Amino acid sequence: MKIPLIDLKREYQEIKPAINLVVGRVLKGGRFILGSEVKAFELQLARFCDCKYCVGVNSGTDGLILSLKALGIGPGDEVITVANTFSATVASIVHVGARPVLVDINPETYLIDLQKIEPAITKKTRAIIVVHLYGQPVEMGPVLKLARQYSLKVIIDAAQAIGSTYQGQPAGSFGDVSVFSFYPAKNLGAYGDAGAVVTNNRAVARVVRMLRHQGQSRKYHHELVGFNSRLDELQAAILRVKLKKLKTWNKQRRQWAKYYLQQLTGLSLVLPVQPAETQTNWYLFVVRVKKRDQLKRYLAKQGIECGIHYPVPIHLLPAFKNLGYEPGDFPQTEQITEQILSLPMFPQLTKKEIDYICQAIKRFDP
Repeated sequence: MKIPLIDLKREYQEIKPAINLVVGRVLKGGRFILGSEVKAFELQLARFCDCKYCVGVNSGTDGLILSLKALGIGPGDEVITVANTFSATVASIVHVGARPVLVDINPETYLIDLQKIEPAITKKTRAIIVVHLYGQPVEMGPVLKLARQYSLKVIIDAAQAIGSTYQGQPAGSFGDVSVFSFYPAKNLGAYGDAGAVVTNNRAVARVVRMLRHQGQSRKYHHELVGFNSRLDELQAAILRVKLKKLKTWNKQRRQWAKYYLQQLTGLSLVLPVQPAETQTNWYLFVVRVKKRDQLKRYLAKQGIECGIHYPVPIHLLPAFKNLGYEPGDFPQTEQITEQILSLPMFPQLTKKEIDYICQAIKRFDP
């Protein structure tokens, strides 16, 4: 068998007629920037996230940058976030001139350690960026309580968490603003780069909307120094097709995750956990194993592609050396980055394929 980490070809075959139809519609219409498809997608995604406003942008990264700017965060400010995340989370803080302040993770969930947030708050702290990693939402109650106590903004990096919930509410409905990525491999993926910002704050939505379009309030009237960060019509049309399938696809991911958990129980692997108040979309199925690299190579020989999300902690990346952190500063993050392994996870997987994966793992770890 050859089993990829994710198979977008299978996904396309499932929705091929609808995708071809909407792409043809956009091409025939001749409107490719900020047209009816973007407007319709923004309305639909806002409804899906139980938020009042949605602004389509060209990537999750730009969504974070524009959100920070819209909240007035810049030079001299500090923003707390987690050491275990994709680099874009921290890069967005740097790009607006603020200073990232990192904290370690909860070793069970791999998410920000809620007990370490308050000790990191200083007089310069203006915001917290919470990262719903692998689709698993952070427990937002304690975060929001701290934010109210210290008058901090809360930005949710929900790039991987579309369709996840906390206390039954959509992951994107908490905090001041939430940002999604629609990178092709995501649960809701475009056929290129794309992203969105959702919020219940009208003023923030208005500023993000201007910033994404060269700072214009209307054509050639530039109120702000903006960016070229628009979601284009083709991607919006594709995302609208996929949004209709998202609940079904996420349900299938949950079924496959449940089956993985059943099949892999009793091995030396550390299996993912899901706190009672949260429901993950299972963007990734991440296990921990001490012989991670050996297992990854063994599975590759069996035709099974795995991933590592992410192999190097933020504070040890050359790009962020100037933050002043050293090896050992975040021991939990450093330990899990040497042990985590992402197994194949996508809705179009088959039971036969998961059986094959699990049998291979059991042969490696009897």
